[in-house]
Amino acid sequence: MQRTLKVAAAQVGSVDRNADKNETVQRMVKLLEEAISQNVQLVVFPETTFTTFFPRHLFEDPAELEKYFEQGDDITNNESVKPLFDLARSKKVDIYVGYAERTDDGRGFNTCIYYSGNAGKVISKYRKVHLPGTKEPFANPDAVNQLEKRYFEPGNLGFKAFRAPGLVVDAAKKDTASTDVKETLGKGDAIMGMLICNDRRWPEAWRMYGLQGVELIMVGYNTPYNAPDLFGFRNPMTPEQAEKEAYYHHKLVMEANSYMNACFSISAARAGFDDGKYDLIGGSAIVSPNGYTIAQAKGVDDELVVAEIDLEDCRQGKEKTFDFDRHRRTEHYGLITSQTGVIEPELL
Repeated sequence: MQRTLKVAAAQVGSVDRNADKNETVQRMVKLLEEAISQNVQLVVFPETTFTTFFPRHLFEDPAELEKYFEQGDDITNNESVKPLFDLARSKKVDIYVGYAERTDDGRGFNTCIYYSGNAGKVISKYRKVHLPGTKEPFANPDAVNQLEKRYFEPGNLGFKAFRAPGLVVDAAKKDTASTDVKETLGKGDAIMGMLICNDRRWPEAWRMYGLQGVELIMVGYNTPYNAPDLFGFRNPMTPEQAEKEAYYHHKLVMEANSYMNACFSISAARAGFDDGKYDLIGGSAIVSPNGYTIAQAKGVDDELVVAEIDLEDCRQGKEKTFDFDRHRRTEHYGLITSQTGVIEPELL
């Protein structure tokens, strides 16, 4: 039985440090309008979409830093970003949006929300768990910094899957009267999960969602390639080699983890050259549960990547190769949660 869904990754090109947030939001609105014209039901926007990727900069003035944050628990009525959510609600389109969150008690998080156009409200929030980079700038004055550890706390909401109401029209809705779990698998509203950028490189994050039966994982990201101080290449690379490597690893983690958890994934990039010099890869893509990229961005500018997917395709992996209930052996996985860093075997 088909459970089809038309989805899109909304890639956003360069956003400079002094860019007007209202203009950036209008670019996002234009992408959403394009999606609506193609009858797309779900649009995924990038990490920290409303501004430049500000953690590359050191801010001495707190007031200057604050302009990059959205204030409060529910941002959908914040004046500068409200047009995006109003359009999603009026056209009943669901959106994933990443932004820098400043909570009412002053804490900072790298956050994304799932806004249901069908329900007219935020139905899930995720805060980035795996913060990359450093707290202090690199000693090299020419280095590209990533100061997420300075501006954000690690996410504290965990990896909580959720159902997206009304997103999939399905004749085989979950039988709430059934007591047999197997009879309800693969039925009802889509099961969703959210990650942000560096989270996509950590298989534990995907597996947490996989254990909740996730069918679609959404990821927004800002990924530089010419940042040797950040990545610490063992052997020197030209910018061209570094760019190729960054694209390869992005595609690798999206395809491999989609396959190993038998789920679709949508990844959306903030791409291009911010301020004409800070590079960010494109590569926004939609990946199948068998690990194939079925649609991908062609460049690094504003671009909509669209595909129709069938969530029924998740069943093969979930019921055969990656039937967790039959094949996982948790008695042997203790180190994953009892140990953080590497402890090598003793020398012989």
